[in-house]
This record gives sequence, structure tokens and C-alpha cells, in this order.
Amino acid sequence: MSRHDFRFALAWLVILAAPTTLVADETVIRVLSNRADLISGGDALVEIVGAREKQQIRLNGRDVSDVFVKRGNGRVMGLVTGLDLGENTLRVSGPGGTVETTITNHPNYGPVFSAAQHRIDEEDWALCRSGQPSKLNDCNVAVEYTFLYKSTNPTRQGLIAFDPADGIPGDVATTTTDHGATVPFIVRRELGYQDRDQYTILVLFDPSKAWAPWAPQPQWNQKVFAPHGSNCGMSFKPGSPRLNDTASGFAAFGLEHSYITALGRGFAVVSTALNNNGHNCNVVLQAESMMMVKERLVEQYGELRYMIGTGCSGGAIAQNTMANAYPGLYQGLLTTCTYPDSVSPAVQASDYYLLRKYFEDPGRWAPGVAWSPHQFGLVEGHLSHVNAIAMDELLFKPATRTSGNCAGAETYHPDNNPGGVRCGALEWNQHISGTRPEAHWSDIEKALGRGFTNIPFGNVGIQYGLQALQKAEITPAQFVDLNVKIGGLNVDVEFQEARASIPLDTIANAYRGGAITVGNNLDQVAIINFLGPDPGAAHDSVHAWWVRWRLDREQGHHDNHVMWGGPVALFGDPYYFQQGLLAIDRWLAAVEADRGDDPLPVKITANRPADVHDQCSDGLGHKIADEICVEFQRDAYNYGTPRTVAGADIYASSLSCQLKPFSRDADYGPVPFTEEQWAQLETLFGDGVCDYSQPGHGEETKTVPWLTYQDGSGGVVIGGKEMSPQPLNSGSGWSSPAFRD
Repeated sequence: MSRHDFRFALAWLVILAAPTTLVADETVIRVLSNRADLISGGDALVEIVGAREKQQIRLNGRDVSDVFVKRGNGRVMGLVTGLDLGENTLRVSGPGGTVETTITNHPNYGPVFSAAQHRIDEEDWALCRSGQPSKLNDCNVAVEYTFLYKSTNPTRQGLIAFDPADGIPGDVATTTTDHGATVPFIVRRELGYQDRDQYTILVLFDPSKAWAPWAPQPQWNQKVFAPHGSNCGMSFKPGSPRLNDTASGFAAFGLEHSYITALGRGFAVVSTALNNNGHNCNVVLQAESMMMVKERLVEQYGELRYMIGTGCSGGAIAQNTMANAYPGLYQGLLTTCTYPDSVSPAVQASDYYLLRKYFEDPGRWAPGVAWSPHQFGLVEGHLSHVNAIAMDELLFKPATRTSGNCAGAETYHPDNNPGGVRCGALEWNQHISGTRPEAHWSDIEKALGRGFTNIPFGNVGIQYGLQALQKAEITPAQFVDLNVKIGGLNVDVEFQEARASIPLDTIANAYRGGAITVGNNLDQVAIINFLGPDPGAAHDSVHAWWVRWRLDREQGHHDNHVMWGGPVALFGDPYYFQQGLLAIDRWLAAVEADRGDDPLPVKITANRPADVHDQCSDGLGHKIADEICVEFQRDAYNYGTPRTVAGADIYASSLSCQLKPFSRDADYGPVPFTEEQWAQLETLFGDGVCDYSQPGHGEETKTVPWLTYQDGSGGVVIGGKEMSPQPLNSGSGWSSPAFRD
């Protein structure tokens, strides 16, 4: 059977299985703004294709025929409002018969497919904003619209607020969009709440003219730019959307933030508080938030061509994880100071935490054992121990602490309030990782009669410093003392003397749910990654290579992944933010124009412009080489982690190694152990040592796209379950056809 015949047969199978029934006159109901089963907020943008005169359109029996009008674009479209929670029937009846479809509506405050948000400070959530109480703690406060403009005065940077009722300021700049519309640089900002947190939408806007989803103002290019926030954390209170993706110091270069550049070219800009990884380090809730704001954008502004994300550190995490776990949300990614996900670097940081406990306390060293700071780095896989300090203090500890003031007096404390609310990003992801089985319970958990959230930081079988020992860079005495005393992390992510193990279901869920970016779905987006040197700020360029290497492992190539390097710390080149936007826009426009039958990943690689490839710059916006800078190629292999020094592979995606028996015949370097040292190692590794020739536990599990964590009756499905197939004729408003074929 040819590809065409197969697709034809498959299409008819889908049609026969779909909830929509075609009638003789071939009328079709198309739900544009989202999948028909994931609609939220009580409204949906719908098109009636093949509409005939004398047809009657009813929603749950209520006549809504007047909503649907043949618009100026020649299409019969309408915004259906007043949807009931749950299933709604939209029926079109006429002389040729009847066609109907089911629209499933979810509350604006969520959840749609994530677990319900665990919020504690009810006073803050009940208000959401000072003086605006909200019923049911749902944060459904009124949407606000404000206006901003860009000034012709070079001393007035950024976007400036103004009120159109007071007249248009005399210093408004003009901009020419990428499709040739020259308009005043006036922006309308929409600020509202979805999923119990804030979102914002910005577009070039003429306050004197109307805007409808079937008749958007002509300066909008129907493309979307989405900035993200940094770090990894969680919050029990509402946050704010993040827009600025460049360092404030770049103003000295005369550069504006890339979201302003995007606005000037005609893009809509969207951001949600929940897509700030430092506010919400949870891929499922991030994806739900992004889905909801895209739906809002389509319903209020019009259909989309494609969306480009951008962000540094946690902003890269959010893009990478969502693109892999919920493909279709993005069509392009601009990642900077990159991590592939939150879990992989957290594993690296967990080892740093334990190594610091040992290295920085000489009182723990055995008599005759001494370590130099240089040797710390050799075991950690880094030139300097400063990197371990930065990653531990700036990232790991703030993100994983279980005690604190996240919920005021209700906060967990192991002694004073063991039954209180546990803070930390790990607890925020309980629906993905599940709770600890009884066999792993601590004394506190036993007393409470319930397990806390699983943590992914096991280290059974790891031989820390093995490669340094093999090279005689550390001594057998150092190796043995370190491994005997390094210990592990307990349920409160604090030191314990024993090594820690991870329940295997935790590992499988992390891969399956996308908490780890495996890369198996990441070929469906175009990616340009910016990287610069890291002076010990925990963002080594090797983390970007983890993404590339995982793509190579999963796809056999990395043709959709481009790296731009440069000498500016972390970012490579401040001009990349604007240059990268223009480059990936050209790339996606070329994909959009490809209406062939090839799968989307093939289109993305085949349509990459010839001049968009790995490159190196001088840091001032000038390309100096058509390949990644030599130092970054070298650093990719020189900079590792404590586990790569212990023998792990380069991908850094393994949470728990498989074990093999400890053997004195293994390679332990040129300097022999004493009998006493052998005995200590045999006791320590009685269950075995890591066998890095085998994949880690659960690594064969691939990320399943579009999991839901709802069981249909208000309960949570730990680990998620696959959604039903996407309803026919729905969701097409998210992107141009080439990205959906």
C-alpha cells in the first residue's frame, strides 16, 4: 500500500470512529480554538463548513444560529459562548440532515488535564488581586486591558503606558511588520487569569478600530512569540507573566528585549505565570497553561500560523519539556543557558550537595586522607568546585527544600509540624512521580501512615571518582573514604549516612510523563540554542549538548537542532536574541509553505534555511565561523558530572543504574588497594556497582505525548494516562496545515 493509500484509508477509519456525523450536504463542524474535548472558559471558536440556508444551529437545544454569520473572509464562523461544564452538543440541522459534535468544556480555573493545583494561602487566592474577591477561590477576576507604546525618544526605553482616552502621545514610533504593514507602535496588553494564575497577551493594536477573531487587525501576522521565566520552583500564590528574556545590562548595546522586536514585526506575545519555571516547575501544569492561553488567543484574536518560545535556564527547561511531552504547543524554540529539563540537572546537583558535605568538612576525612580543591573538581567533572557551590546554593537547595514559609504556619517541619504542607518543587510534582511505597517510608511517614512524594535522587552503586582513580588523579584511600562516607539523600532531601534508592515506578513515571526530556518527540520543533562560557554559574554548555546527544540517540540525527556560540557568558552573543528570532521565523515560514506529504520532522529538517546552522560569533553580532565555537566542542566532553566521572554515559538521562557484582578484577587504576580497603568496598557495594554498559532502570520508557492526569470523576491518575484520540475537525486554529499534516 502506498503512503497516499494508507493515509486515505486511515482518514476514513478516523472519520468512521469520530463523534461527528456527516450529512448528505457535507456540512462539517470545525472547533478551531482547541481540541473539542479540552475547551475551557465556556466558549469556543467554531466554523461551519458547507453551511446551507435554512439550517438551524443549536447548542444543548438552545438556538445559536444567529452566532454564525458568513464573515468577510468568506467563512461561516462564530464564537459559541455559555458552554456548560462537561459535554455540550452542538447540532446543525437542515434539509440535508443533521450533523453534530461534542464540545467538552472545563472551568477557566482548571484543571483540564493536570492535577488540581495544591494551594494553601486561601486569603491570597480568594482575592487574587487586592480588592477583587473571587468566588470559589477560582481567580476568575475581570480581564484588564491597558495600552503601551514605543517612543521615538531614544532615552525612553521599553514600552510606555498611556490611556487612549487622553489622546495618542506625540512621540509614538512607527513600525513596519514582516508583511509590510506600517502602523503606530501601539500595543494593547490583556491581563487575565486562567488555571488560577495570570496570563498576558500583547498585540499591536489600533484603539480606534475593532478586532474580531475572523477579522483581526491587519498588522497582526498571526504568529506568536512566548517568553518564559527562569529557575525551578513552586508557589502557593499567584505569580506574574515574564516577558524580558535578555539581561538588563544589554541596554548598553542599544538592544531592546526580543519580545518588543517580535511585537514590532507583527507577532502576538503571550506569557503565563505558570510558564515561569521558577514559579511553577511542573511540565504538566505548564502545558495546560500554555494550551489555555493559546485557546484564548484563537478565540479572541484569530487563528494562528505558528508559535516560537524563548527563555534562559528554567525558560529553556519549560520549552524543552513541553515540546517533548506535549508536541504541537510550539513549532520553534529559542533556548539559552540551556537545561533539557529540571530533573537531569537536579540529579547532578544532588551529587554536588553530597560531595560538598564531604569535601568541605575535613573533619570527615579519614586520618592520612587529604583533598585539594583541584581534586574536588576532578571528582565532580568540572574544572572548579565553584560550579558545585553555585548549583547547590542557587538552584538545588531553594528548589528542593521541604521546610520553609511556603504556606505560613502550616508548613512542614520534621520535628515541629511533620504533618504540615511540604514545600519544594518535588512536592509540586506528586501526580507525576507518585508517593513513596511503604517499604521506603521514614519514621515520620510511618507515624503519619502515608508516604511523601517520591524523590528521584538515588545513588546506590555509584563509584564516585572512579575515572579519576583510574588515572591516578586521586588515591585509593581518597576513593574509598569518599565512597564510604558520601551517604545519600533522605525524604527531606537532606543528608543521611546510607545510600538512597529510588522506587522503580518513580523512574518510569518521570520518563513517561516528560519530567525528563528523553527527546523522542523533540524532532517536531525547530530549535536554535544560544550558548556562551560559564564562569562557574551552574550553566555549563554541556547541558545544551545533552539535548543534542539525546536527539542523536532517539532520532539518529540532530538536524532540527542548531547551536550558536559566542564569548558572552551564558548567552553567547546579546545580538542573538533578535537574530535568532528572525532566523527561526524564516525557518518556520519555509516549513509552513511545504504542503507535501512528508511527516513534520522531515519537513523541519528539509526546510531549514541553508544559512541557519551551527555558528560562532565575536559577541558583537558578527559570525566568525560556520560551526560551533571550538571551545564549546571541547567543553562538551571536558565538562561532565559526578556520574560521568563514575563511568556513566554522556546523555545524563539515567536516574538509577542497573547493578553488576562488585569485582576486584575491575579496573581500579595503577595503585593497588590494601586488603582493608578491599573489604570496605565489598561491604559498601554488597548489592553491586553501577553497570553503565546497560541502560538505567526505566530508560527504555519513552515520553508518551499528551497524558492526562484526570480520571474523569475529579480524581487524579498518578503517572497519567493517555488521552483519547483528538476529536475529528478540532484544534486546527493552533497552526498552519503544514504543522498538522
